[in-house]
Amino acid sequence: MKREYFGTDGVRGPYGGPVINEAFAARLGEAAALWARAEGGGGGEVLIGRDTRASGPGLERALAAGLRAGGLRPVSLGVAPTPAVARAVVARGARLGVVVTASHNPAADNGIKFFATGGRKLSDAEEAAIEALLPAQPAPAAGAEPERVEANADYVAALAGILPAGALAGWRVVVDAGHGATVGTTPEALRRAGAEVELIGGAPDGSNINAGVGSEHPEGLARAVVARGARLGVAHDGDGDRCVLCDETGSLLDGDEILTLLALEALARDALAVRTLVVTVQSNLGVDAAIRAAGGRVERTDVGDRHVLERLRETGARLGGESSGHIVNLDLSPTGDGLGAALGVIAVMLAKGRPLSALRSGLVKFPQGQRNLVVEAKRPLADCAALTRELAALTSELGDSGRVMARFSGTESKLRLLAEAGSRATVDAVLDRLAAAARLDLQVR
Repeated sequence: MKREYFGTDGVRGPYGGPVINEAFAARLGEAAALWARAEGGGGGEVLIGRDTRASGPGLERALAAGLRAGGLRPVSLGVAPTPAVARAVVARGARLGVVVTASHNPAADNGIKFFATGGRKLSDAEEAAIEALLPAQPAPAAGAEPERVEANADYVAALAGILPAGALAGWRVVVDAGHGATVGTTPEALRRAGAEVELIGGAPDGSNINAGVGSEHPEGLARAVVARGARLGVAHDGDGDRCVLCDETGSLLDGDEILTLLALEALARDALAVRTLVVTVQSNLGVDAAIRAAGGRVERTDVGDRHVLERLRETGARLGGESSGHIVNLDLSPTGDGLGAALGVIAVMLAKGRPLSALRSGLVKFPQGQRNLVVEAKRPLADCAALTRELAALTSELGDSGRVMARFSGTESKLRLLAEAGSRATVDAVLDRLAAAARLDLQVR
């Protein structure tokens, strides 16, 4: 069954547009409740969290009305990071969790994503089943305001326990919360471990989320780490399921470097479950080389942390993620958790007694480049004859020394091209060839 509204991470788009508006949110809430009741029978509780966008409260109220019309009881968690919502779903045995967020997107966008019982993300088939139940009209907005429950305190307490009390005494850490949902959680967890925290991106006003700050814009974090003599910096996206780090020299670490560092340390202790790390097709080939050299193996999935989670459960692995900074450690959280990833790296720094700049040396990246082409319409790649031929030709030419990929964005009208090879010049030439082929098949703006 094909999905019309759900993308790689829930439903997302401009607030006030044809999808992200109160009327659709109410319809989606009712459909989700009907689906959940059909799956498990009876009523139950749905936990709703949101990030700091001005459009969040209205969408939350509309969702609550739809959920109530569908026979479930909405409970508001207020502003809460996505991993805090997933954890609360598990702790309270809720039927569903819902997060109103557009993650790293600008404030003008918003979105809605779901967690099923146990804190897991929905599959493509489950999202399609919800779409099939969408009512023609939204539920009436009547009804009491949802009960309010606090989830952030339990989340912080659980994650802060990763580090011994006082372990970060004498440490200075810069946190960029992106004016998002982690503004009150990541700084608090680090302070509980004894760190002195310098906070930037910590004044959300409803319209400044991700605006030149956070994991999508970590340049300010890097400058602050160097200027303030910090041990490291931590940046999150708007809903806190991503993490980008900065070492003490001001050099940034993406998700591939974080995952490799964590996996190599676990392999050295024979603690990496089934000796396997799960990454997506976008991760650098250097990850595979580093993990193989240490006696482990890498599994690759389609783009999206949801696919990573599915492969983790299929294989019995526990650690995986994306180069974007979605890091999933199922021993800590049922979903991607930016704070959990940061604390995991800090735990390695403490155990090894080495700075982050030294620990990151395990990954030697292949030169990589990406190019995003804005397209008038998305066509199945199988129907793009010129691009398909060029992809096959380049795959043959590069062999084991590189790779190419083309895919459409799940949330934007973009064709994403990726190339890896032995030199930057080769990467640029490969991307030029792919872009030229794509223009033969697609209308590119």
